[in-house]
Amino acid sequence: MNTLQSTERFSDRVTDYVRYRPDYPATLRDWLHHEQGVTSDWQVADIGAGTGISSRLFLDAGHAVTAVEPNAAMREAAVAWLGANPNFRAIDGRADATGLPAASIDLVTVAQAFHWFDPETTRREFQRILRPGRLAAIFWNSRRLTGTPFLEGYEALLQRYGTDYTRVAERYADDASMRAWFGAGWRGGARFDHSQQLDFESLRGRLMSSSYAPRAGHPQHAPMLAALRDLFDRCQTNDRISFDYDTRIFTGTVS
Repeated sequence: MNTLQSTERFSDRVTDYVRYRPDYPATLRDWLHHEQGVTSDWQVADIGAGTGISSRLFLDAGHAVTAVEPNAAMREAAVAWLGANPNFRAIDGRADATGLPAASIDLVTVAQAFHWFDPETTRREFQRILRPGRLAAIFWNSRRLTGTPFLEGYEALLQRYGTDYTRVAERYADDASMRAWFGAGWRGGARFDHSQQLDFESLRGRLMSSSYAPRAGHPQHAPMLAALRDLFDRCQTNDRISFDYDTRIFTGTVS
């Protein structure tokens, strides 16, 4: 998949993305502060920031955050949501060409978007913009595929109805790959439990925020939603289902 395609995949899904995508647990940010020496005066560059979900995590702790996002619709949504905060700004840039000055950033963060980036050109750009000895933190919510009837049924639904699900879904690196990417700069990693408690409309929105979910007018769209309704009805408790994740983080210096 070329870079242009990856940056535009979510242009027609911004509303659902803003409303229904999960945030990240505050324990992840706290781990960076308590275990990795990050402090609230560190300047953050949030690369591939999307609609600002990950940026918000660090703004809430007092960081100044520059959101770097190439997709105009998502960048505009981030500004609409977070732009009133004087510690926030959003710029048009990419992982391999952020547009940020050299040695200007204390903490580079990447949430969810890392699997779209070219590893080598991204490393060189992060090395350029980070101050000496400062950190990159790469993290994501990885949807659990098994463990409950709902999680297993949802995975089967995506396998059946997703337009290119098997090609793009859950493309995240494993622990060994992330250690190798950081190399000698590796500082540590952690895992956190996370979940969303969703009613049916929120579940539908969560599904439709995914780039591989067929849109209205596609022949698979209506059958997919009917299957989703059936899955929800079979698995709900008090009109909610638990959409569960493992939130993984990897940190280190970049050289």
